[in-house]
Amino acid sequence: MLVPSCPTMRRARPTLLLPLLLVLGLLLHLADAQTPPKFLRTPNDQTGVQGGVASFICQATGDPRPKIVWNKKGKKVSNQRFEVIEFDDGSGSVLRIQPLRTPRDEAIYECVASNSVGETSATTRLTVLREDQLPPGFPTIDMGPQLKVVERTRTATMLCAASGNPDPDISWFKDFLPVNTSNNNGRIKQLRSESFGKCLALKRTSPPLIFMFQQLLKCMACILLTDSLVSGLLLEAHTLSPHPTVSCHYQL
Repeated sequence: MLVPSCPTMRRARPTLLLPLLLVLGLLLHLADAQTPPKFLRTPNDQTGVQGGVASFICQATGDPRPKIVWNKKGKKVSNQRFEVIEFDDGSGSVLRIQPLRTPRDEAIYECVASNSVGETSATTRLTVLREDQLPPGFPTIDMGPQLKVVERTRTATMLCAASGNPDPDISWFKDFLPVNTSNNNGRIKQLRSESFGKCLALKRTSPPLIFMFQQLLKCMACILLTDSLVSGLLLEAHTLSPHPTVSCHYQL
């Protein structure tokens, strides 16, 4: 004897399973997409001068986007001299301390990045010295950048000259945030003196004009420098106003 089948019952099973499969797939996708925080940049130990400034940089990635908190001796920083500036894209922040005080600011500082998936931290040490404690070769800024007023779409060039032993590294900040020289469509470039030739303007002024340019015969991108940096290349300035005409000569 044949038992009649029930089409309604056969259709009910896939109808119930489909939402369950969709929910399960969504949960698996969300689990795969979420990632714990991972540091892209951690703060470096610093030695500062009393009355000066220290800036620590911390940057992290993760999904959801991690929240970054700065701690001093295990407690969240809270002081009028302590300022936390967040990156525009929310991926990190800068802990800026100014003016530095010794010994109260000397401590271990901690950057903590956390989201709903996990947490990670990195520590750094700040040492603050008095002027009479500075060791030989301690970095000094010989010439800081000057305020510039330039026409829109024109090029602005700023110089920072520093000395020390060993040679100091120079970092640039805009509105207290680090300048990204690798992801700005080529609008901002940072060039060190080692990648340049140096040349002296023959038309003397007080003080003498010294220019720095890329080691190309076209002598592009001239920047005002100091007399102590003259070496290697000579630049002849035929006119200094409005636009100097220059020619370059290698001195071997």
